[in-house]
Amino acid sequence: MSVFNKIRKNLPHIKQNTELLFNNTGLCIKIISCVLSVCYFFSFWSKSSTVFGVTPGYLFPPSFWVWTPFTFCFFETHLWQVLLDIAMVAVCSKLIEPLWGELQVLVFFAIVNVGVALACAVFYYILYMCTWDPELLFSVHVRGLAGYLAGVTVAVKQIMPDSTVLDTPVGRITNRNVPLFTIFIALVLWFIGFVDGTKPTMVISGVLMSWTYLRFYQIHTNGTRGDMADNFTFASFFPVIVQPPISVLSNSVYGIFVKAGICRKTVRRVDIASAPTGITVALPGIRTLDMDRRKLLALKALNSRLVDTNKDTPRIDNTEPERRDSVVISIGDTEQTSKVSPTNMVSNKTT
Repeated sequence: MSVFNKIRKNLPHIKQNTELLFNNTGLCIKIISCVLSVCYFFSFWSKSSTVFGVTPGYLFPPSFWVWTPFTFCFFETHLWQVLLDIAMVAVCSKLIEPLWGELQVLVFFAIVNVGVALACAVFYYILYMCTWDPELLFSVHVRGLAGYLAGVTVAVKQIMPDSTVLDTPVGRITNRNVPLFTIFIALVLWFIGFVDGTKPTMVISGVLMSWTYLRFYQIHTNGTRGDMADNFTFASFFPVIVQPPISVLSNSVYGIFVKAGICRKTVRRVDIASAPTGITVALPGIRTLDMDRRKLLALKALNSRLVDTNKDTPRIDNTEPERRDSVVISIGDTEQTSKVSPTNMVSNKTT
C-alpha cells in the first residue's frame, strides 16, 4: 500500500513532467505515440502477431505480406514496453528533432524500421537454412520498437559523442559506448529469459541499419551525404584495444560494397577558401558538419564554465572607479587613439 500511496502522491508531478515532455515535441512524434497507444489494444487479438508482425515465412514470396515491415513497429506485447517506447521516442526526439527537423526524423524512423524488418527476416532465413527448423520461419514474430530505439543511440553518438551518460568506478560511459552497451544489455536480458530472441536480433539490426544510413546516405542541408568523420567509423563502436582488427575487417567489407555499387567511395574534398593563405585542404574525415558539431559543444562547455566562474568569484565594488579618457595623438600623417587615466594626463602636462 505504501508504494501506491507514493505513486498517488507523485502523480501530479508525473503528469506535469509528461505534459512538458510532449508539449515541445513535433507532430510526427505525437502521432507515433498515439499510434503506439492505440495498437496496444489490438495486440490482445490472438492473430495480431501474425497479421501485423513480421513473420519471416510470410514476408517473402509466395505469401509476400509487404505491409508487415510498416506495421510491426507499432505493436508490443506488454504495457511496460509500450510506455517505454513512448517515453524513449519522446526523449530522443528532444535530442534529434531540433537538429534534423521533423521530416528527417520521420525518414530516419521509416528507414530504420523497414531495414530492421528485412534484416531480421533474412537472419531467420539463414538460421532456417542451417537448421531446417520450420518454426524459425512461421513461429517467430518480430514486432516492437527495439530496433529503432537502438538506432537512436547511434544518432545520439553521432551528434554528441563525448557527452557523459554515467560515471562508474571503472570509468565514464559516454554516448560512444551506448550502442554497444545496448546490445550487451539485450543479450543479457535474452540469456536470462526476460525477453525473447527477437529483441537482441532487432537491437543489432537497428544499430547496423542506423549506422549505415547515417554514415553513407543521409542527406544534409548543405547537399552532402552521410558522415565520413573518423570518430564515426564502424570500429569506433568498440573498445580501443579491439579497434585495429575490426577496422581491417570493416574496411574490407566496405571495399566489397563499393565494388558492388552498394556504397559510394569516399570523396576527398579540396575547398578554395577566401582566406589570404590561398587553398585550404579538408583532410579525410574532417567534415564541416563534424566541425560545427564540435564548435557547438565547445561553446556550451565554455559557457557553463564561465557561469560557474562568475558564481564562485566574489564581486569587488569600486567606490571610486578610475575614469579613463580617450586622447588622440598625431604622429606625422597618422593618428593613433589611446586611453590614458587622469593621473597620466597630469603627469604628462607637468613634463
